[in-house]
Amino acid sequence: MDHEQAQVIALQALAWLVGNDELCPVFLGATGGSIDDLRARAGDPAFLAAVLEFITMDDTWVVAFCDSVDLKYEMPLHARYALPGAEAVHWT
Repeated sequence: MDHEQAQVIALQALAWLVGNDELCPVFLGATGGSIDDLRARAGDPAFLAAVLEFITMDDTWVVAFCDSVDLKYEMPLHARYALPGAEAVHWT
């Protein structure tokens, strides 16, 4: 997956997250961010990677997001790997 496609998926994930009244506050609490931060950092690939990392923490979130945008379930993780910081992901 190329960087541009990964950013598109991450922006879709961000839009989905912002529209999720239950999950968005969890993300904000986990990151210490605010709604203004979501707007300000929407173009930051590292921030978009964090959005994808958050969503891919739970299979039900992945399914809900992917179903909402008609995306294959593995695509958010592929997108995450195409954005900055994936080289620091440790699965231990």
